[in-house]
Parts: sequence; structure tokens; C-alpha cells
Amino acid sequence: MLPAIVIEQPPRLIRAIRLLPGEATPEEAAILADELSGITAMVAEKFTNDRTAEGVARALLLTVGGVSLGLEHLIQSVDEGDLDALDILVGEGAEHAFQAGFRMIRELAALPEDSLVSEYDNDPVYAQRRLKELFVDICTADPGESWSGYERFLGQVQQRQQVQATVKAAEWLRKNHYEGPVKDPDLNSEGVIALAIIFAAEGGARITARTGQSEFERFVKALRKHQPDFEQGWAEFLARIPPAHQAVVAERIDIYRKHCTVLEQIGTKATIAQLMTELENYAGSEVDPEYP
Repeated sequence: MLPAIVIEQPPRLIRAIRLLPGEATPEEAAILADELSGITAMVAEKFTNDRTAEGVARALLLTVGGVSLGLEHLIQSVDEGDLDALDILVGEGAEHAFQAGFRMIRELAALPEDSLVSEYDNDPVYAQRRLKELFVDICTADPGESWSGYERFLGQVQQRQQVQATVKAAEWLRKNHYEGPVKDPDLNSEGVIALAIIFAAEGGARITARTGQSEFERFVKALRKHQPDFEQGWAEFLARIPPAHQAVVAERIDIYRKHCTVLEQIGTKATIAQLMTELENYAGSEVDPEYP
């Protein structure tokens, strides 16, 4: 077996700097060096520790990554574009590229990381810590090694956008709960969607985004007595969902259509307590196990 070919991909800033001798004047190179030094000093002051050699060294790695991230976005080219990157550095300045990169990190940090939403997610202190952690994770770039920060950034954007779509769908379901909007700063997005889909098996005329044991008992008795067509209920339910959220809900319906222990066991002699336990496995904190 032939050995794998390893393609070196240093940070875009480093690849552009290598072109300086043949593409830029000494004055332009000096200006760029001053700019990068200034950015490094700023990063050391705000994100690492400007009073230690280690802090300045870490700030240098973050400067390389932050500028490189911005350059990748500005040139919109992964495999080529080193000369374009140098043109940006000389024409627009390294600060312009760094601000573009940091803005990308800030926008990423604003997207939800998890479908379990807590009131602490909106806390300014927590948000600032999350921003710093993302900045360090993605933009730490050793000038002498390959760097995959831009690819990891794109992957996280895609992942978080999917999470955001789930959260938005759950928020809509809560807003349209049959008893009135569910107002709770903590949100188990997957739990809300699961609960709504399970209850829609009875019929899609109303949306259930939060339930208690008494309502669940009524639901179980109704299914056991009338044996409704689950597919018809889900079709009615999906028709009520706005187009922006239909893909998320439809995907979950397909999952529960193939396997949902709650709906599967309703047709058996399982007790309400057993079924309630199964429901909590799907909906978690969105279920109130006690009688109102």
C-alpha cells in the first residue's frame, strides 16, 4: 500500500507572507509587520496575557489564525488565492482581515451549540466566555504547521445552523401550544418536538408542547379506544407547521414512525406509569410527571 500523501496547508497569512519578497515593496512589508505587531499586542491584552512571554506567544498564534480566517472568507478560495490574500493584506490591511475573522467567530458564537437551551445562554458573562473559547479553539494557528481552522469553522456553522433550526421549530411549537404559549427560559428542543409528534398521532388538530400526567392518561385512553390513523394525524400536524420548520419536524416524524416506544407500547398492556417513563425518555423536562 502506498503511503498517504500529506499536503501541507499552513495558515493563509503565512502563505501570503511568503510571497512578499517578489510581490510587495519593502515599505509595504514593513507596514504589514507593524500592523501584525499591533494586532498581536491587542490580542495579548484582551485574550491572553500581555505581561508574560507565554501570553504574547499565544497571542501571536491567535493573530495568525484570526487574520487567516478572515482572509479565507474574503478570498473565498480554499486551495488557491495566496496572491489575492496578499493583495488584501497590502491593499486593505491586516486589521481588515482580522476584524473579518473575528466577526465570523462572533456570529458563530451567537448560534446555539446545543438544542438544550438554558436561561444562562443569554447571560453576557457566559456569552463572552463562549466567544473567547471559540476564538481560541478555531484561531490558534502555528505558523510552522498545517491549519484547518477555516474548515472546522465551516463545519461548526453547518452543525449549529441545524441546531438553531431545531430550536426555532421547538419555539414555534411552544408558542402555539393548545393551552396557550409555554413561557419557560429553559427549553429542551428535541423534547418539545417529540412530545408534539407523539400527541399528534391522536390527530393534528391541536399542538401539544407541554403535558402533565392527567393529560397523558387521557391521550392513552383515547388511542386505546379509537385506534386513530397515526399517519393521518401526522399529516394534519405537519400541514400546520410553517414551511421554515417543516423539514425539521418531518425528519423527526420519520424517526418516530419507524420506532417510538411510547406509541408502540400503548397498544400493549403497559401501565400508565410505564408509558409515562417512556414519554419522559423522549420529552424529558417538558413533561410534568405530577398531577396538576
